[in-house]
Order: sequence, then C-alpha cells, then structure tokens
Amino acid sequence: MVRHVLTLSVVGFFAGTLPAQTPDRYAPAVAELTKLIEHEVKDKKLPALSIALVDDQRVVWSKGFGEQTKGTPAMDRTIYRVGSVSKLFTDVAVMQLVEKGVLDLDAPVNTYLPDFKPVTKAEHKPITLRMLMSHRSGLIREPPVGNYFDPDEPSLAKTVASLNGIDVAYSPGTKEKYSNAGIGVVGYVLEKTQKTPFTEYVKKSVLDPLGMAASDFAPSSTVKKDLASAVMWTYHGREFPAPTFELGMAPAGCMYSTVLDLAKFQSTLFAGGNGVLKPETIEAMFTPQYAKGDAKKGFGLGFSVGELEGKKQVGHGGAIYGFATNFSMLPGEKLGVIVVCSRDVANAVMNRIGDNALKLMLAAKAGKPLPKIETTEPIPAAETKALAGRYRDGDVYVDLRESAGELMFAPGRGGQILRLRKSGHDLVIDDTQAWGIKLTRDGDKLKTATRTYGKEMPSSEPPAEPPAKWKGLIGEYGWDHNVLYVYEKDGQLHALIEWTEIDPLTEESENVFAFPADRGMYHGEKLVFTRDATGRATEVKAASIVFKRRKLDGENGETFRVKPTKPIVELRKVALAATPPEEKGDFLPSDLVDLSTHVPGLKFDLRYATDNNFMSTPFYSSAKSYFQRPAAEALKAVVASLKARGLGLIIYDSYRPWHVTKMFWDGTDAKFHTFVADPSKGSRHNRGCAVDLGL
Repeated sequence: MVRHVLTLSVVGFFAGTLPAQTPDRYAPAVAELTKLIEHEVKDKKLPALSIALVDDQRVVWSKGFGEQTKGTPAMDRTIYRVGSVSKLFTDVAVMQLVEKGVLDLDAPVNTYLPDFKPVTKAEHKPITLRMLMSHRSGLIREPPVGNYFDPDEPSLAKTVASLNGIDVAYSPGTKEKYSNAGIGVVGYVLEKTQKTPFTEYVKKSVLDPLGMAASDFAPSSTVKKDLASAVMWTYHGREFPAPTFELGMAPAGCMYSTVLDLAKFQSTLFAGGNGVLKPETIEAMFTPQYAKGDAKKGFGLGFSVGELEGKKQVGHGGAIYGFATNFSMLPGEKLGVIVVCSRDVANAVMNRIGDNALKLMLAAKAGKPLPKIETTEPIPAAETKALAGRYRDGDVYVDLRESAGELMFAPGRGGQILRLRKSGHDLVIDDTQAWGIKLTRDGDKLKTATRTYGKEMPSSEPPAEPPAKWKGLIGEYGWDHNVLYVYEKDGQLHALIEWTEIDPLTEESENVFAFPADRGMYHGEKLVFTRDATGRATEVKAASIVFKRRKLDGENGETFRVKPTKPIVELRKVALAATPPEEKGDFLPSDLVDLSTHVPGLKFDLRYATDNNFMSTPFYSSAKSYFQRPAAEALKAVVASLKARGLGLIIYDSYRPWHVTKMFWDGTDAKFHTFVADPSKGSRHNRGCAVDLGL
C-alpha cells in the first residue's frame, strides 16, 4: 500500500496517511527495485520484508514482501524490532533537552549520574554525553548485565550499574568503539534527570509528537498485534525462532516500529524538525564528531555519516535477534529509504536494497537513466569443486570451501563465512552478511584490489593436536539462544560469537586471551577463563559477560541420546507399513556390496545394530555394512591413500533402509529434525551412497 504523509508545522504531529499512486517519475525505479527485492527475499530466505521510499514529505512507495506470520502477508504496517535504529530516538530525546539547556553534551556524565563509576585513569578525560552518543566514550560494547545475551530482562538502572568497576577499553574521546552500553547510559541520563522511566519518556517526548502511533520501546498490545515472526540461523544449518526477551539496555536497541512510522521521522528531519528539533540541532547530529579537518565520514550525534554517489548520506543500521534494518537518507536531496526484514544478521541485504533504492530515486528525480543493479549467478558444481582450497599471500590466507553445493569464502584472520557467486569471470561475495567484494581469477590465483592469493597444495599431514593447555578451554559456553564456541584451528584458539563472527584469539596468559585489536565487535576486549581442579574451564568472562560452560551430550565419549517421541515398536510398525517416496532422477541401478569384504582395512562400529546410538535401541537385525559399488570403489581409494600415512577409517553406518530413516524422523522431536533426514524426500543413505565414518 502506498501512503502520503501529512504534517502540521510547529507541533510536529502527523494528522494521518492517505493512499496515493506511486508518482510516475518513480514508477520505473520501483519496478527495478521490486525485482531486486523479490530475488533477495527468495535467495536469502527472508521471511518478511517491508520498505518505504520517502521524497521529502511524501512516502512515494511502500510495500511488504513475504509473510508477517505464517499465512499473513507482510505489509508496510508490519511491525519489526528495529535494533540500533532505536539509538536515534534516544539521542533525539537528549538533544531536545540540550536545546532547552537542561543537559550539556560536554559536561561529565557524572554530573547527571553521580554513581556511574567505570574504571578510568587519572589522565583520562571525563566521559561526556557527546562521547557516548558518537561512540567515543571508550566503554565496552556490552554491559555485564542487561546485555545482548542476557535473557533476564533487568532494569535499566541495574544494567548501567553493572558497568561500575569495569575498565574502559580505551581512553575516553580517543578511539571509536561502538558501544551499546554507552547508549544505555545515555538513556539512563534521561530517566534520572526527567524522573520518568525511559520508555515512557521517549514515547511522550519523541514518538508521540512524531505521530509514530505504531512504535514503542515496550512490547505493548499494539506492537504484538502486527509483529513479524523472526528467524535465527547458524553456520551449522540450524534455524529457530528468534528470542523475544527485552534487553536491559533498551535505549540502545529495543524499539518496535514500522517503515511508515520511520518514514514520518525522516520527513520531520527533512522539514528541519517541525518543532520536534531545531534545524541547527539536526545539522549538528548529521556532522561527524571528533573528526579531523573536513571529514565526510564517521559518527555524528547518533547518526552514522558517509557518502553515496558523492552525496552526503546519514542514517543507522539495526540488528537485533532475527531482525535487520536499514534507515538511510540523503539530506541534501531530501530522499530516504527504510527497509527491514525478519531474518538475523541480514543487514548487508538491507543495505544493498537501501543503497540501490536511493540511487534509483536520485536518477528518477533528476530525469536521468536508471542505474543498472548488479546481479550474480550460481557457480557450477564443477567450478565449485575446482576452486575449493586454501589461497595464500604471505602470512595472509583465505579458504574457499564447498558446502551444500555452494562455494564459501572464509578469511584466515576471522570475520564471517560468506557465500561466493559469479559475475562474468569474477567471483563476488553475495551473502546474507556481505555483498560486492570481488575476487578476480587468474589461473590458480585470486586477486583482490590489494592482494594476489596463490592456491596452495593441500598438506598430506594431519593437523597437529591442540596444545594440552588449550584442551580444557575448548567447548561451548552461554545460552541456547546465543552460544559462544571456543575451538582450535591452524594452531590458534578461536571464538565464534553471536553465531556468525569468527575471531582468532591472542594468548596473553594461560587463562587470558584477547579479541582481535583491529576489527570485530569486541576489539579491545578480552576473554578470561576460569578452570576447575582438572584444568577444564567452567566459564569464560568474554567482553565482561559471564558465559557458563554448556554440558554437551557426547563431549566426553558418551553417546548423544534423545527420548523417542513414541515407543520403538510403534515407530517400526508405522514405518514398515509406509511407502517410500518415488524419487525422480538419473540413478544407477542398485548394486550393493558388503564393505567388510569389498574394502579391506576398514574397521566397523555399526551403532544402529546395537543400543549404542541416539535412540538407545537396535534398528538392524545384523551388523552388516553395504554400499553402492561405485561409492565403495571410491572409498577403497581413500583407504589406500590413508594407509600410506598410517591412518584408517572406522564405519558407523552406510546403506540405511528407508523404514529406518522414517523411524528416526518420526521418533525425533521436531527441534532436532535438522539432524535426521526427511523420509518424504529420501536420502543418499537409502540409496547406499552415503557413509558415516571416523578417522
């Protein structure tokens, strides 16, 4: 649905919205943008996406894609959690009080919060609101209590109090470090000085005057009615509903809104504030702080400042469990876009759509030809296999890995694992988490703008054992909704945090490790492990947040087990009576061979012929292992290669009758279905060409 936004000057209230046609000059741009959005929704598995395009005081186009909830289409009035876009409204509330002389951006924040006492040094400058709002306070990213991981929903007061006694990561005012904790402090200044709970104060002073009736910092009944269902995902292939708890640092990321409400905010900014803020205040918020010279990039007062097509671009991104938001404006041209979706860490997709929207609008408004939206195509399977491997330039390397038919890019110095696609002869990162980085192929070399990577021959030696002192640290820590993984790779300890960020760690002492100093969410912060008498870590304080070690079934050699949803006898009866699916494809005729005689040198531990398996019951009447002949021949070659290196294979399962696959599926709780094959689709195990094995 397309909306017009009407404004009343001085008080800044929006009288309402009226349906309207997309202005003719924008219709071709909208058509091109719609193609991109429809492709991305399908390709990146975005459950819901909503978008609004703003030209000064008008919403020139708004629409929803996908489903708000199952069976309910997403709309322009669908409500989303907008994550760090929340910070802008916290900062606007502060700037209103700065205009009135109630708050001073450059006064020590202790003027307003005498009990706020993070650890600083005598030579440090006092922390101010200006520092906090432009991410120059030096505070750690997350508060120890009420942080992004904490499901206990503590008060804002307890959240801010947890920063007392915590060392700053950097000297205040000297270095940019994005801090959710810092904006929590900003919000608490509002709460304390105005003697009103933060959520109530911002609604009364900012959201209501803007006419943002569908928006709130609390999950009210209005919010819940049209809230999109959001999805989390992991590198391991797991997907699950996004958690819905409220963060203790609400001012930094807990706002709920719609693209139409956020469009009202953009129109107010384009209009010079409409009584909500003064024009000179908006200009100050759009100006990089602590910048040297005539800087065009950096953080203003809340707003991120940059350039697009040579024009000033301001806005903010938002990311909170299962949601990703792009709020972006070209203030000189009074053009804006808001795009938000309900899939975790899909910000690169939102940014790509947002930037293309602004480029298309710029061209359409100027009457110029529309820019072409760059696209990619899948890499054929043969190319994917040929490209997989490690590529090195000196001490820097990248891995290209084949995964589920896709080619994935994994930088050796950490970051994210990203999908590669093709654009002509180039490889292009086209992923939920990133877009547009190009790798040019030159024989067995890959070139970027600054490096040339040569492909390495794979090592014939197995990797070395991790140092004994690290073995007690390796494991999983934290909560089901957000697991911290600590593991060893290439002789270095690594952390996988917030599901997608991979950080190689620097050892400072036996129990203290540092996050990378030059990148990532937690630069300048540490992990401190606590061990028991055996040397095994019981917890890790990572970035000042305590993550307890998780108990893992199977971690100490025992078998992972589940309780079947129904008695095994009943599962078997139903499975044997069922009909396998008719699989379409160019399959070889069945030609199963016995691996024990066809491939000498194998060892066997056929778990499903015993009760030592995840359902604690025998599924096979005999401990035989069968495999399709061509697959068995390939396995024979692997065994011969390994034998020369003093290694061998142990087989746990190979050919699996279809009725057993159905028993696994029917007897496993739905939350574990990603670990068992769907019998309605059949599986390679049922065809005798998949094997479970160990080295």
